[in-house]
Amino acid sequence: MSTTLTHHEGKATMLSLCRGLFRHMESQGIGTDKLRHLTKLLRDGAKGGHLRPDRFGISPVVHNLHTAYALCNRISPDMNMVAAIMLRNLVECEFITLDDVKAQWGEDVAKLLGGLRNITQLYSKQVAVESDNFRRLLMIFAEDIRVIIIMIVDRLELMRLINHHPNERLVREVAYEANFLYAPLAHRLGLYAIKGEIEDMSLKYTNRKAFDDIAQHLNETKAKRDAYIADFIRPVREKLDASGIKYEIKGRTKSIYSIWNKLIKQKNDIDHIYDLFAIRIIIDTPREREKAECWLAYSIVTDMYQPNPARMKDWISIPKSNGYESLHITVSGPDGRWVEVQIRTRCMDLVAEKGVAAHWRYKGIKSEGEMDTWMNKVRNILEGGAEGPMELMRNFKMDFYDKEVFVFTPKGDLYKLPLGATVLDFAFNIHSRLGCQCTGARVNGKNQKINYKLHSGDTVEILTSAAQTPKQDWLNFVVTSKARTKIRQTINERSNQASELAREMIQRRFKNRKIEFDEATMMRTIKKLGFKTVTEFYNDIANETLDINTVIDAYEQASGRNVQEAETRSAGDFILATNDDSNGSKSSDVLEIGDNIKGINYRLARCCNPIHGDEVFGFISSEGVVSIHKADCPNAIHMRQRYPYREVATRWSGKVGGQFATTLRVVGHDDIGIVTKITSIINKEKDIALRAISIDSNDGLFQGHLSVGVNDVGALKVLIKKIKEVKGVKDVQRV
Repeated sequence: MSTTLTHHEGKATMLSLCRGLFRHMESQGIGTDKLRHLTKLLRDGAKGGHLRPDRFGISPVVHNLHTAYALCNRISPDMNMVAAIMLRNLVECEFITLDDVKAQWGEDVAKLLGGLRNITQLYSKQVAVESDNFRRLLMIFAEDIRVIIIMIVDRLELMRLINHHPNERLVREVAYEANFLYAPLAHRLGLYAIKGEIEDMSLKYTNRKAFDDIAQHLNETKAKRDAYIADFIRPVREKLDASGIKYEIKGRTKSIYSIWNKLIKQKNDIDHIYDLFAIRIIIDTPREREKAECWLAYSIVTDMYQPNPARMKDWISIPKSNGYESLHITVSGPDGRWVEVQIRTRCMDLVAEKGVAAHWRYKGIKSEGEMDTWMNKVRNILEGGAEGPMELMRNFKMDFYDKEVFVFTPKGDLYKLPLGATVLDFAFNIHSRLGCQCTGARVNGKNQKINYKLHSGDTVEILTSAAQTPKQDWLNFVVTSKARTKIRQTINERSNQASELAREMIQRRFKNRKIEFDEATMMRTIKKLGFKTVTEFYNDIANETLDINTVIDAYEQASGRNVQEAETRSAGDFILATNDDSNGSKSSDVLEIGDNIKGINYRLARCCNPIHGDEVFGFISSEGVVSIHKADCPNAIHMRQRYPYREVATRWSGKVGGQFATTLRVVGHDDIGIVTKITSIINKEKDIALRAISIDSNDGLFQGHLSVGVNDVGALKVLIKKIKEVKGVKDVQRV
C-alpha cells in the first residue's frame, strides 16, 4: 500500500481503527459474538489469499476499515451498513455467500451486499463513467440509497489512501471519476463536507499547481484572515448575547476547489476574490422557535453591516431539494470587504453536515428534475417516521429511472433506451443499417431473438446477416420511434422496388403473349380484381399471392378482346405457338457470373451454397436480385414448375479469385486424434481455409460439420478424396 504511513505507524493506525470501529458497533447493539465472527472471517479470508490487494496495492481490509470508520464518524449509519462494508470483499471473492450472510447477519445486510456487488459488476464492464447514463445506471444497480452513501464514502477514503501513489494516471482516473460522479451525488444528499473534500482532493490530483498555489496563498494570509474574522465577529457576539439567543459562532474558509472554481468563472486572480471565508451562526433553540430566532439573528447582523440584497438566499422558508436549510446573507464588513454569513439552527447544521440521513423531521417543496423528485420522495418518507432515517431508508426503492433501461456494447459504450426496448430497438439506436440487418443478439453471452426485451446492465452484441431485411411484424414489438420510422421506410422502399419488378414482369409476359399493354385497361383490371391501390396489386404479384395468368385473363376480358374467333377456327388452321421467349429459361441470353463481372445484381443462394464449377441457374427474387442456385438445389423443382418465367440461364465466367463457403459432413469412428488429422489436411491444402468446425460424438461414432472456403468444385473434390483416405473416416459428403 502506497501511503504516507510507515509499517509500524500503519499497523498502529489499523489497530486504533479496529478498536474504535468495534466499540462503535458494540454501542449500536452488535453483540460480541458477531464481532468475533466478523474478525475470524476477515482473518481466515486474508490467510487463505482471498483478500488480495487492489490495483493500487491497497489491502481491501484496510480500505474497508477506513470506509467503515469514516461512515460512523460522518454519516451516523445503521450498523447493517458497517457490517456490509466489512463483509463486502469476502462476498465478492466468493469466500462466503449471500446465503451465509443472510443466515448470520440478516436479510438487510445481504440486500446491501447485493447492491454493492451489482456496482462492482457494473465497474467490471470497463465503461466510461463520465456520462449521465452511468450515473443513472449506478442508481438502478444500487437499489438502496444506503448503498450510494457507502460508495460515496468509499471513494472519499480511496482518494485519501492513494495520496503519493506512484501511478499518476490511475490516481487521475479516480479523481476525475470521483469529481464527476460522487461529488454531485454527495451534494444531492446534502453531504457538503464530504463533497468539498472530494472536490479538493480531485483538484489536488488533477491540477497540482493550481491546488498548491491556492493552498499557499491561504496559509500565507491565514493570520490576517483570522484577525479580520475576529474583528467582524466581536460586535455581533455582543448583540447576540444581549438578545438572549443561545448560539455558537465560527468562521470558515471556503474550500480550495470552490475558490479555484470561482477564479475560473470570474477570470480573476485570488487577490480580487473577496468572499474567501464565511461566518456561521449556529443557534440552539426548540424546533417551534427555529425560524423566529434565525430571523432575529439575521436582523441583528444586517443592522450592523450593510447587506447585499442580490446575494440573499432564504433556504429556511424554501429548503433545498436535498433538505438543506439555512439563511445566507452577504454583508459589507470592516474595510468594505464582503463577508458571507450563514445562519442556521443546530438541527439544520446536523442535516447540512451529515446529509439527509442525519435527521428526519424537516420539510421541503417539490422541485424540478428526476433527482429533485427523488429527494422529495426521500423527505416525505423521512418526514412520516419516528424510528430514525436509516430504518426508514431500508425499504426505500430508488425507482426514479424505472422508465428507462441502460445497456452496454461489448466495448463498454453505454446507451439509454425506453423501458420495454428490444434487441432490435438497440440495433436501430446504434445504426439504421445495423437494425435492418439484425437477426438477433448475444445478450450477456447468450443468444437471444430480436424481440428479446432488454434489462438495465445487459451487454448486447448485435448479430447480423446481409440477407436480412425488415419485416412488417417487426412493428409489433419495437418501441422506439427511430426503429419504427426506419422499418416503415425500408418496407415502403422495398415495396416500391417489388412493384416495379412486378410491373416489368407483367409487361414482359404481355409481350411474350403478343398482348398490347394499355394503362387504362390495366387500371380497370386492377379495380375488377378488388384492389384498392395499384401498389397493393403489384405487391401481391411480387409476393406471389396473385398469379400473372389470372391477371392476363382478367385483362383480356376488360379489354373486350374477341376470343370467339379462336374457338371457331378449324383444327387444321390452328398453329401451336413455339415462341422461345414464352419461357425465360429458354432465352438465348445467358447470365454470366464471377468476380470479374460488374454491374449485375446477384447473390449466391444460402439454401444450396453453389461454388465455382457447379451447374447453376438464376432465379429473379421479389427484390429484383438474381439468386444463384445449384441445378440440383432442393428448391429447384418447385421454383421451375411454379415460376418458370423468373428463371435465368446462368453460367460461371472466367477464373474466380475469391473463395466460396461450403459445408462438409464427416462421419467416422471416434478415435483419438482423428479430428486433428482432418483439420491438418485442410490446413495443408493451398487456397482452402477452415472457417468453422462442430463435432458431436455418440456410441463410438462422431459426426462433424466442417465449414471451408474453396475456390472451385475441383479443389473441393480433391479435399473430399483426401479426407476419405483418413483412417477411421467412413463417409464425407457435401451438405
